[in-house]
Amino acid sequence: MIIGRENEIALLNKKLSSDRPEFVAIYGRRRIGKTFLVRNLFDGKFTFRLTAVAEAMLPQQLANFNLSIQEQHPNAKRRPATDWMEAFHQLRQLVEKSRQKKKIIFIDELPWFDTPNSGFIPALGHFWNSWAAGRTDILLIVCGSAASWMINTLINNKGGLHNRITQKIRIEPFTLRECREFLKQKNILLDSYQLVQLYMVLGGIPFYWEAVERGLSAPQCINNLCFGRNGLLTGEFSNLFKSLFAQAERHEAIIAALAKKSKGLTRDELCRESRLSNGGGLTRLLDELEESGFIRRYAPFGKKERNSLYQLSDFFSLFHIRFMKGQKTVDNNFWLKLIDSPKQRSWSGYAFEQVCLAHVPQIKKALGISGIETEIASWRSMKEENGAQVDLIIDRRDGVINLCEMKFSISPFTIDKKYDAELRNKTGAFRNETKTRKSCFLTMLTTFGLHSNSYSGNVQNDLKMEILLESA
Repeated sequence: MIIGRENEIALLNKKLSSDRPEFVAIYGRRRIGKTFLVRNLFDGKFTFRLTAVAEAMLPQQLANFNLSIQEQHPNAKRRPATDWMEAFHQLRQLVEKSRQKKKIIFIDELPWFDTPNSGFIPALGHFWNSWAAGRTDILLIVCGSAASWMINTLINNKGGLHNRITQKIRIEPFTLRECREFLKQKNILLDSYQLVQLYMVLGGIPFYWEAVERGLSAPQCINNLCFGRNGLLTGEFSNLFKSLFAQAERHEAIIAALAKKSKGLTRDELCRESRLSNGGGLTRLLDELEESGFIRRYAPFGKKERNSLYQLSDFFSLFHIRFMKGQKTVDNNFWLKLIDSPKQRSWSGYAFEQVCLAHVPQIKKALGISGIETEIASWRSMKEENGAQVDLIIDRRDGVINLCEMKFSISPFTIDKKYDAELRNKTGAFRNETKTRKSCFLTMLTTFGLHSNSYSGNVQNDLKMEILLESA
């Protein structure tokens, strides 16, 4: 059973029933479930499918192609292809003999085929332009985790494949609701608090959630996955970036810089922190990280796009840098010993904010404004002395601005006199500096809601974490 992915399934089924040739490019970060989606949706319907071999050169890739044809079409008489032009010609001959109404060709991990001097891209372009594009019964689906390659070499190709992609699909992480459904299939039932704790580390990456064990609490699962002697995620970070990007060191430098500043960095600040030059190369790195879902870019309230802030949005990357990086000794109980420590509380606050930012549609639904046009932004005061900042602003067309504060706690959150003064200062500074004429609604989103006292009445919207698990 496929969890979620309703929009992606609808797009793929639309292409399946199309009366024109379709060339679909699917991309997304490693472990996100791209291959699972295609294989399960079209199980038994493929005319031909091929998966590249990691870190293999042309002879091994062609041998892989030849074996795939032999296994899937044992009656096809042919000699082994010696280059990609010949390989795609053989694929053409094979597909022409198929009696299927729609010929589905699935090529997985496409970037791995593009080895130096292999001629793969010209051969693929010739296959599509000279034959497939002239038919009405072809659905070619290509898939890859190396987002930079998929975007720059394929989707934005300037050569023979220019504008040939008829549909691009970026596979997004699961929402909290989808993660809950995923665990239910495994007969694992966790409450909202446990699910949020897991999401703060694992994000919405299905492969990571597959390793969650029944009968264990969220801290136990995190401890086993990230700090256990044979933990699934102990070496994930370095493998993750190397599999996605060429010269991954520069991408990692950006991630490390953003991990230090939870509130985000401007482009100039990011250059100073990462020690990377501020040029076109940096633009490409940032675009690749954004398209791969590792960072988010957003314009501060009332500012132009050139003033955008960049923020680390990948949960596991943040967790790795804060707690796993540089661990010299193995402590199988490291995370359990850290429960409720100052370091963990500091991280929890930021990670919970990221969970909320990843579920803005759910927040809008809880506020009853799903149908209202909105702009999402952040804001920080230009006056250094008060340091006021709002991480989530929902600017509404109905004359209201929601100033959202997000707090993670193990019990109902209490607004004391000090924090009340901070909230008043923040709201006042926002009004004065932005000169807005709209009504400002202070909105609190916490794990267990607000403790009712003399200060809580100043909050117009009191939201609990359960709203994050609703459908959008």
